[in-house]
Amino acid sequence: MIPFLDMKSVYAELKPELDAAYHRVMESGWFVLGKEVEAFEAEYAAFCGTKHCVGLANGLEALELVLRAWDLGPGDEVIVPSNTYIATWLAISAVGATIVPVEPTPGGPNIDPDRIAAAITRRTKAIMPVHLYGEPADMEAIGALAARHGLKVVEDVAQAQGAKVRGRRTGALGDAGAHSFFPSKNIGAFGDGGAVTTDDDALAERLRVLRNYGSRVKYVNLERGYNSRLDEMQAAFLRVRLAKLDEWNERRRLVAARYDDKLAGIAGLGLPRVPQWAEPVWHLYVVRTKRRADLVKALEKRGIGSLIHYPIPPHLQQAYAELGLPKGSYPLAEELAEAVLSLPMGPHMPLDAVDEVANVIRETLTG
Repeated sequence: MIPFLDMKSVYAELKPELDAAYHRVMESGWFVLGKEVEAFEAEYAAFCGTKHCVGLANGLEALELVLRAWDLGPGDEVIVPSNTYIATWLAISAVGATIVPVEPTPGGPNIDPDRIAAAITRRTKAIMPVHLYGEPADMEAIGALAARHGLKVVEDVAQAQGAKVRGRRTGALGDAGAHSFFPSKNIGAFGDGGAVTTDDDALAERLRVLRNYGSRVKYVNLERGYNSRLDEMQAAFLRVRLAKLDEWNERRRLVAARYDDKLAGIAGLGLPRVPQWAEPVWHLYVVRTKRRADLVKALEKRGIGSLIHYPIPPHLQQAYAELGLPKGSYPLAEELAEAVLSLPMGPHMPLDAVDEVANVIRETLTG
């Protein structure tokens, strides 16, 4: 059996450190907004290269609360990828702003800066690029557009913790970076968790108020806030995971390089192609094929896991039926949805398991 993602090995490798973190929190008797959250925020901000990190309950609320902290709402437009997980769209909907989908580049999964330029109007207030699959979007081009038009940029870093663009970490490349610590992420909690990284003092302060019922001081509520706080226990676990993040991302790169080598030259199989200026962290290794159903069946038969990220683009989801965007509205996103397949990937995947996956793919597509 080759699982899509081996979560058990995470605990097996880090058991002494994770157990110690658990006991440290339990023995402290403090479980919400305490020393573990403060320590993780400082450590993660330093890792990303930002002044601030604000721990939140999950990645979706990280995106949403940034938009709320900027007072975006009805009448404002936010540019977002057409090819993404629905969470990025949901954050915009939650504040009542208008979703403006933009297609990916022809050769890659991420939003196309040239198409962003064409989508900007006088109502545009923000751009929300997503670093999909662990590959950074072209933040230099996006940042230049934002500066030219006076727009905010919030990066969705859910799949790209530790990735770099020209030597700078994701999460520090816009006005804010929204992070998810869902267990499957490159740095994941053992439950839900999220954060925002930023250099903006005012944004960080408002996020700290918004996450805690709109309060700085207990029972003194400055505005109508939320309950969106990173748990002490999860922060303690994340501190352990953070210490291994660069090492584990490097292991993912070795797995990706092995896939590149073993899958090269297979007709009808599209492999990831990373821009020279990007240093991805391979949250996912995603191939493309018109014979996806056959490939999934063959992998399953050999006990090999795979997943589709994502089978239905947001504009075709029932949740967004009222937008009236029929099939064909965003053909590049739709084309990817019909062809992409994520292969097993993770820091604990043996290289000989990569070889086995590759053999099944080659047999299926060339046999």
